Amino acid sequence: MEKQKKIIVLCGGKFAFQSLQALAYEKFLCGVGIGKGNNRITDALERESQDNHMAFKSFPDKKSINEMRAWLDEVQPDYIFSISFPFLIPEDVLSYGHEKFINFHPGPLPQYRGPMPIFEVLKNQETQTAICAHLMSSTFDQGNIIFNDIVQIENKDNYGRLAVKLSNRMAHTVLNMANMVQFASTIPNKPQEESEAYYFEKPDFTDTYINWRRMGAEEIISLINACNPWNIGADATFQGEQVKIIAASIVDESHKSKTPGTIVSLTTENSINIACSDDKQITIEIMSTDDGIIASKQFNPHRYLIGACFN
Repeated sequence: MEKQKKIIVLCGGKFAFQSLQALAYEKFLCGVGIGKGNNRITDALERESQDNHMAFKSFPDKKSINEMRAWLDEVQPDYIFSISFPFLIPEDVLSYGHEKFINFHPGPLPQYRGPMPIFEVLKNQETQTAICAHLMSSTFDQGNIIFNDIVQIENKDNYGRLAVKLSNRMAHTVLNMANMVQFASTIPNKPQEESEAYYFEKPDFTDTYINWRRMGAEEIISLINACNPWNIGADATFQGEQVKIIAASIVDESHKSKTPGTIVSLTTENSINIACSDDKQITIEIMSTDDGIIASKQFNPHRYLIGACFN
């Protein structure tokens, strides 16, 4: 019987937890490295590693990556899997072994390179995403592709729901990859098609801000979902106050050419209906303001007057 392969997982936090559990249960996992994790998660992973007699290493900043090669030489894993590890792995570390480093990117490659593909696919109204297993190189998200594991996006998925869905699926994808390297003599892979490639930088305020004059109702809802919960919703401005719209839905009803961003009506439940650029409306259900996070029934009808505008 072939000797069980030993795998180290480099991760960035709880998104990798189910994958770690799956690999540990099947006796593949021999060590865990965490990059830039908060103290609670780092301490929990260190305790679990010690209790299960596995190697553990924390990489709190870019400078600490200089310690990775010595750690790998000591542990001697057969493969190194990366799941949301925040730092680029340099060539001197990658030289530990040819085709030994495999990253699991939570978005389809090469179309969605970058640190937050979950945000981008939701904002762009994609109907499916993927977990892409690819060989690691000294450039983010550009190594040869092993496979894209397709994941469907449902209408009600926001960033949080899709992240949980991908984390669950990741455990199966990673375990399938572990079985592949256990039994296959070579790992099939192919170069990425650069003509299809796009790198998305980490979103900033301009990416999360609702442009009422340009965006239709579906675009706005997609942006709101893409920003919930990591950004506490999509950004907007109302009467000089910065607010965040956390949850909303489409009202497929004409607003009769009102200026986009205008409050068209207040429902009996105090929901706020707002005009969009495509002659549809959205109704706000949950919003974050200076008063706190409030649901539609808590909206002050005297503050959000019909005809007032979001900017």
